[in-house]
Amino acid sequence: MRWVYAIAFLLLFSLGCGKSTDPIPNVPVDFSVSLQSPAYSKLRSPGSSVTIPGVGIAGVIIYHDAFDNGYDAYDRCSSYKPENKCAVTIDTSGFTATDPCSGSKFLLSDGSPAKGPASQSLKAYFVTVSGGGYVLTVSN
Repeated sequence: MRWVYAIAFLLLFSLGCGKSTDPIPNVPVDFSVSLQSPAYSKLRSPGSSVTIPGVGIAGVIIYHDAFDNGYDAYDRCSSYKPENKCAVTIDTSGFTATDPCSGSKFLLSDGSPAKGPASQSLKAYFVTVSGGGYVLTVSN
């Protein structure tokens, strides 16, 4: 019977003390944008993106995915050495974002690294669409 307790203890200990796989710290994010606003109307077109300063760690990118016609949102803080809080910038292609500090590139379709040294994805946020498709709410 002792071995059952020992295994249960080890299992709980190993699950409870694991490192988080997300290098970007959690901060509260909850805001909405209207696609009828001139500042965000560009998001009506698939393949477009905008940056929202002042939220998350280093701002947020909202991307209108050209493949599934949905919306994705990512923290602009690079996953490579996030303690530097280096904000990724949207590339002219519109499909990737680059960390100007390390040169890492990330795909806006899923936030994954397309070029190192970054090996982890950008921090993703939830996006819900309401208001007849004209209001996007980004949250975590």
